[in-house]
Amino acid sequence: MPRFSVIVPCFKVQGFLHECLDSVLEQSFGDFELIAVDDCSPDGCGAILDEYAARDPRVKVLHLPENVGLGRARNAGLPHATGDFLFFMDSDDTLTPGALRAVADRLAETGDPDVLVFDYARTYWWGGTRRNVLAPVLAEAGDGTFTAAEHPRILDLLMVVWNKVYSREFVEGGGFRFPPGYYEDTPWTFPVMLSAGRIAALDRICLNYRQRRQGNILSTTSRKHFDVHDQYARVFAFVDEHPELWSWRPYLHRKMGEHCLDILAKPDRLPPADRAEFFRRTARMFRDHRPEGAPVDGEVAVLAGTYPAYLLKRQATRAAREAGRRGQLVRRAAAGRAKRGWSQLYSRRPADPGLALYSAFSHTSAAGDPAAVYRKAREIAPHIRGVWVVRDAEQAARLPADMEHVLLDTPRYFALAARATYFVNNVNWPGTLVKRPGSVHIHTHQGTPLKFMGADLLDKPGARYGFDVPQMLRRADRWDHSLVANLHSELVWERAYPCHFASARTGSPRNDALVRPAGDAGAGFRLRYGIPDDHRVVLYAPTRRDYRRGGHVDRVDLARLAADLGEGHTLVVRLHPVLAAGPARGLGLAELHRRGVLVDATDEPHVEEVMLASDALITDYSALMFDYANLDRPIVVHADDWAAYTASRGAYFDITAEAPGHVSRSGPELARLFSSGAWQDAESARLRARFRERFCAFDDGRAAERVVRTLMLGESMPGPEAARVPGPAAGHDLVASP
Repeated sequence: MPRFSVIVPCFKVQGFLHECLDSVLEQSFGDFELIAVDDCSPDGCGAILDEYAARDPRVKVLHLPENVGLGRARNAGLPHATGDFLFFMDSDDTLTPGALRAVADRLAETGDPDVLVFDYARTYWWGGTRRNVLAPVLAEAGDGTFTAAEHPRILDLLMVVWNKVYSREFVEGGGFRFPPGYYEDTPWTFPVMLSAGRIAALDRICLNYRQRRQGNILSTTSRKHFDVHDQYARVFAFVDEHPELWSWRPYLHRKMGEHCLDILAKPDRLPPADRAEFFRRTARMFRDHRPEGAPVDGEVAVLAGTYPAYLLKRQATRAAREAGRRGQLVRRAAAGRAKRGWSQLYSRRPADPGLALYSAFSHTSAAGDPAAVYRKAREIAPHIRGVWVVRDAEQAARLPADMEHVLLDTPRYFALAARATYFVNNVNWPGTLVKRPGSVHIHTHQGTPLKFMGADLLDKPGARYGFDVPQMLRRADRWDHSLVANLHSELVWERAYPCHFASARTGSPRNDALVRPAGDAGAGFRLRYGIPDDHRVVLYAPTRRDYRRGGHVDRVDLARLAADLGEGHTLVVRLHPVLAAGPARGLGLAELHRRGVLVDATDEPHVEEVMLASDALITDYSALMFDYANLDRPIVVHADDWAAYTASRGAYFDITAEAPGHVSRSGPELARLFSSGAWQDAESARLRARFRERFCAFDDGRAAERVVRTLMLGESMPGPEAARVPGPAAGHDLVASP
């Protein structure tokens, strides 16, 4: 008996069917049967299904003699299902890699509940991917099982059949079946969810819900949308037959009204001539099924009135929205004029040589090189007042209590920016900031560059999508000093940013903590995450991809990697900051962290501590490898898509030929490097030594001090030993040689 019966009805989807079936059959978890139902499709679906069945015994095909619709096609597959759990999948959607394994593990963890609800992402025809905005509801559900009454917010999720798996015993015992019709998911999902005695949640994206440009049934304009009334009538009838569910009547009454009004509000659903009739039918049903004492307020209050009154309210809402939009434009224009006015007003005041403004990562944190300079300035130049510029109050709340800050684009910010002498940042300051004579702009960058940056992106249209290179260069014209950690960076920055700055061979201030670590460096991180002292910690730090919209590509099976590392190892994952808020964590990382399979360190504010806590690094093309090399610990480069990466983004050298350690080009090859011990062999050490000689040349543990003394205080200080070697920009080197 297989664990899953995946039932896939097919009708006029030949262009998407291969991708759908492959996403199931290529799952790492193989204990399933795939029951494909050809709903008398007039295209090539039937032949495609027969082809798959001929080469994979897990595929069973049913050819229906006539078209019966999505719901009854699912019913046709049910008698053939032998799996423990039923998974109804639409034939234009796809499973994400590792989805069935994650579902199976969660079912085992929760003792085989009646229903397991998982997350999904919408994938758009134009290439975008957006995670379900209500995903936090799944995380809030907790580790155990519950009922809909115990966690009613579970019903706020999209009430469809395909974001759940169902115990076959529970479905057969309840006699649940799909009715005919357009909105067949409604009279299945509500009865099932309300009847389930044990529901579990999986906070992981397991399915990509395809948003087709054309052909989506529910986006078709027709009278078939009137079917929603019949389907809710079935829901109400089911509840009437089950007295234990009567307490749900007020909820379902309002839900029906909101759902129907949502259909009415969408311009592509109902023919214009039928909209009034749809409203009246909805209002009548809303009135007929209203439980005693149920409130009629909020959005559904319009159903107590007439269709003309509904139209008037819609028009008033649209007018208010348009007025708000115009008001926002006026306020933005006024704010722009005010910014320019504030800048001009405050710029008349004398500069303050004892004031420095700091910012990092687009005003989102106090970290990286600017933070290292700030800390050192407080230590050796306490007369220089340091103020951090942060984007909003939420970011400000994360700062230490003794760290002075100012919110961006406020009058106080403009006053400070007009008077400050020192500006330290690892990204560009806003365009409204006018550089005053005598001010000192120190640009730290964000590490040693491997991928193309700045003006070099002009020949990479995909990588610079939405990125205004000329504007960026105008802002870079304000730089006085560009910090470099090696001659490679010096050459690149002077090429990528053809501006008037001088290269400062200081080293990277944030790497001081790596070159001269404290005795217990990294211990705090291990303690916070419960990592045993005797465990070997392997840090995996992937970067974003420019050839994929959103930047995230699953290159490594994290669960498999953690298992391959074996006992006595802890896998720590840190995503690129750009990926932290996207769907990447929902594709398994968050769930694996919850289960203790690995540690998700993406939100750790100081990456230096994460590096210090680790014993080895696996990365692809992240600039983190250049910093990590300062630790002289093993590095493995996983470069299975190097050709695609360089084609889309560009690279200054071939990291696979000049790597800081061994290079893997597949998951099995990566696993073998660790199982064989090659990841830390003599050849790995030789490659790392060569890499360190080239890219860690100026990092001597005194970079932050060098920045403060030479660039802020005007003192002389010996430069790093390697920095004394004449280079292409030696004439611009502001670090004095002894």
